Amino acid sequence: MTTDQPAAGEPAPKKAAEPPGVDLARVALRAAKEQARARGDAAQQKKQARRGGLRSGARADGRDPMALGAAINRLLNERGWETPAAVGGVMGRWPQIVGEDLANHCVPEKYDEDERVLVVRCDSTAWATNLRLLAPQLVARLNEDLGHGTVKLLKVNGPGGPPRRYGPLRAPGSTGPGDTYG
Repeated sequence: MTTDQPAAGEPAPKKAAEPPGVDLARVALRAAKEQARARGDAAQQKKQARRGGLRSGARADGRDPMALGAAINRLLNERGWETPAAVGGVMGRWPQIVGEDLANHCVPEKYDEDERVLVVRCDSTAWATNLRLLAPQLVARLNEDLGHGTVKLLKVNGPGGPPRRYGPLRAPGSTGPGDTYG
């Protein structure tokens, strides 16, 4: 008699976290492409075997060297790094996406893939406020470029103040430079 429940005193088996819908679809599509490629390779090998065996010749086969770009694309697809690589490309093309004026004052800092949040730092509070007002249009433009749902939220940080110094010339009740820059 078999049961799916653990015996007394035995820890419950952990289930692997399943990826969300879009990621699950990407994984399934990638697996289907790999299976189709494997079926095609097997058929090609059978055909070559009938003609006198496998040989390295004028035609390309799976043993041939691969171009660097194709190897990198294959690695990105196999590891599921398409989204982080695309967001990295956005950080490199930031001035073309947001415009020169905004790019001179705001810089993307990091992207959280789990939360799908892009963090941007501005050089003044005025530009941070301006970017917060433009955030919905900017998120829509980024998702148009990267794919739907890649960026859900744009987190805008203002400028960082100078390092906080604690010393004898502090006013009682003051939080230091945070009063000015916070």
